[in-house]
Amino acid sequence: MTRLRAPGGCPWDREQTYESLAPYLLEEAFESFDAIQDAADGKPENLREELGDLLLQIIFHAQIGEELGDFTIEDVCAGITEKMILRHPHVFGDQKFDTATDVLNNWDELKKAEREITKKEEKPKDSILDDVPVAFPALIEANKLTKKAAKVGFDWEHTEQIFDKLSEEISELKAGILRNESGNIEEEIGDLLFVVVNLARKLNVEPETALKKTNRKFRRRFNFIEEKLKGLEKSFEESSLEEMDALWNKAKKYNFNSTEKS
Repeated sequence: MTRLRAPGGCPWDREQTYESLAPYLLEEAFESFDAIQDAADGKPENLREELGDLLLQIIFHAQIGEELGDFTIEDVCAGITEKMILRHPHVFGDQKFDTATDVLNNWDELKKAEREITKKEEKPKDSILDDVPVAFPALIEANKLTKKAAKVGFDWEHTEQIFDKLSEEISELKAGILRNESGNIEEEIGDLLFVVVNLARKLNVEPETALKKTNRKFRRRFNFIEEKLKGLEKSFEESSLEEMDALWNKAKKYNFNSTEKS
């Protein structure tokens, strides 16, 4: 990367800044996220490649940081090493945490202790929700927001209460549709998704991952329909909804991989 950025290197690489690289960093992070499912499906080489692409972005930013005098890749590695030591006193110190839940329950206290030790300047916050970046994808942001609120007791006591809220939001959405209120419909769909995220959190399901898996499942089943129609030498325009639905039901029964349930 030093050579790419140096005189005589790559003109494109030399022009890049923190800001210009930001979209690529996000893109590579999402592609790595997607490749995790590939690894779960027995194709770890995809994850290996995507992690390499993500690592390239980190190296790229660190090279720019060194040129600007902001930080070096060694500073980045030293910083995360120190953070991991401080956040794992049960490994590198004398504290005892027997379960992962114990560690998570003490996580905020560990972060507070870390700031005191490192003297890291903390941005003033008006809300406990300020820790959740607004730039997060909506599902991840909603999950993080509700986790923060739940930590201070703002949460449903039982899963059944969330189902009641789900029914309420569905009724409100139906009412908005009947009144043909586009703004209200959008709001009610948002409310409905937010409740589903709460339900996922309560059931210890990561919603972004869950939806990603469903998206992949939809792709596989829809591809099945496409292939079958090609075999019949028929286009979508020439096929009825009943025919496509029948193929969809066949796709559901088809065992695409050992982890999928129809």
